[in-house]
Amino acid sequence: MIRVLVADDQELVRTGLSMILDAQPGIEVVGQAADGREAVELARRLRPDVCLFDIRMPGMDGIAATRELAGPQVEHPLAIVVITTFDVDEYVHGALKAGARGFLLKGAGPELLVQAIEAAANGDALIAPNITARLLAAFSDTRLGRPPAQPVEPLTTREEEILRTVAQGRTNSEIATDLHISLSTVKTHLTSIMTKLNARNRVELVMWAYETHRVHR
Repeated sequence: MIRVLVADDQELVRTGLSMILDAQPGIEVVGQAADGREAVELARRLRPDVCLFDIRMPGMDGIAATRELAGPQVEHPLAIVVITTFDVDEYVHGALKAGARGFLLKGAGPELLVQAIEAAANGDALIAPNITARLLAAFSDTRLGRPPAQPVEPLTTREEEILRTVAQGRTNSEIATDLHISLSTVKTHLTSIMTKLNARNRVELVMWAYETHRVHR
C-alpha cells in the first residue's frame, strides 16, 4: 500500500485529489494539509511513502516544503511529487532543485497522477511529458557556467545505455523490457550509476545526462 500525503490550499482540489487516489487499489491517502508548514509537520510525523504538494500555498509554498523534506541537507528525504496549475519554468526548476521526484500540471488527468505517485514510490521520477524535454534541457542550461561533475569512475557501456533511457523518461520496467534485462538488473545498474555520479535521485541523473550532452533537446 502506497501511503500518500496531499497538500493544497484549495479544499475542493485537495479533496478531489484525495478521492482520485483513494479510489486506486494500492494507494491510501493518510493525511491532508492546507499549507506548506502543515504539510511538513504532517509529513515528518506520518512519514508517507509519497507527498503530493501544490506549489502555491500560503505561509510556506510547495517548493519550500519540498526543500524541507527532500533537499540536499535532508538525511532521509521523502518522495515528493509537485503539482501545479501553472506551466512556468521557474516553478519546475525550483521544484527539481528542491528535491522533487515528479512534476505534474493539474490538468494532466487521473491516470498520469497515479503513474507519478507510483513512480515516486518506486524510486522513479515522472515529469509531465508535455514539459519534460523543454524544462529539463532549460534547467541544465542554467548550470552551464560550471563544468558538469565527472564520475568517480567511468560508467560502463551498459550504464551509459541505461542512463540515456532514464533521460528519455523511461521507467525501470520499460527499461527492462527495452533492453531485455531483468528489473533487478536495471535497479542494480541505477544504484551503481547514482553512486558513481553522487546523485540522489533519477532527476539528478537526467540533469547530468543533459549537461554532458548524452541526450539533447
